[in-house]
Amino acid sequence: MAIESTGGGDPARTMALLWRAPAEPVRRPGPRAGIDVDRIVTAAVTLADAEGLAAVTMRRLATELGVGAMTLYTHVPGKAELVDLMYDAVLGEVHPSPPAGDWRERLTAVARANWELYVRHPWAAHLGTGRPILGPNLMRKYDLELGAVDGLGLSEVDMELVITLVGDFVRGSVGGLHDKHAAERASGLTDEQWWRATEPHIERVFDAERFPTAARVGPVAGPELGAGDPARSFEFGLARLLDGIAVLVER
Repeated sequence: MAIESTGGGDPARTMALLWRAPAEPVRRPGPRAGIDVDRIVTAAVTLADAEGLAAVTMRRLATELGVGAMTLYTHVPGKAELVDLMYDAVLGEVHPSPPAGDWRERLTAVARANWELYVRHPWAAHLGTGRPILGPNLMRKYDLELGAVDGLGLSEVDMELVITLVGDFVRGSVGGLHDKHAAERASGLTDEQWWRATEPHIERVFDAERFPTAARVGPVAGPELGAGDPARSFEFGLARLLDGIAVLVER
C-alpha cells in the first residue's frame, strides 16, 4: 500500500491553494454548492482523524459534504494537493504564542507541542518527512521554532539542524505510541492482558544462564514500563536530547 506524503501534487496549484491566491472561478450550470476549500479541508481532517488518511478519498469526501465528486475538483484538483492543505491546516494548531523561557524551556515547549499535535492527528506524523509544503502555517511554525534557538551563537545551518533533530525525535517517539495503540486494537488485548498471557513462559524468556543481563533488567523494568511506555520514553529521550544540544550550545 502506498504511503502518503507531502509535495506529491502539482506544486504551482498547491502553492496557489495554500496561500489562497485568487483564481478565475469555474462556472458550472446548476445551483451553487455551499462548499469552499476551507470546508473541504476541515471535512478531510475530521475524516482522517477518525479513520486514517487512507479513508480520505474525493468520492468519500463528496458523500460527507453532500455534493457530487466533480464539485470537489472545482476547488481542489486531487488528493495529493488536498493532503498538503490538510497538513498545513493542522500545523496552524501549534504554538498559539511563541515558546517562552530559556533555550531549553523553549525547545521543550516545541517538542511537546509537536507531540500533542501528532497525538491529535496520527495521520500527520509522517507527512512532514516528505517534500516541504511552504504554506503559511508551516512557515509560521518554522519561524517560531527557529526563534527557540536564536541568539545562542549557533550558525544558521546549526539552528536548522537542531530544529530538524527535535522534530525527527518527536515523530519517531509518537510513532511508538501509535504502534502501541494499533497493537491493542489488532489483538484486542491491553498491555496488562498481554503480559499476563506470557507469564507461563516467563522463566524461559528470562533465563539467567542464556540471557544474564536481560534476566536482571527485564523483571525490574517490565512491571514498571509494561510492553512499552512511549510517553515516558519521549520525556526521557527529550531530556537526553537536550543534554546533547547543550554541549553544542556551550561550545
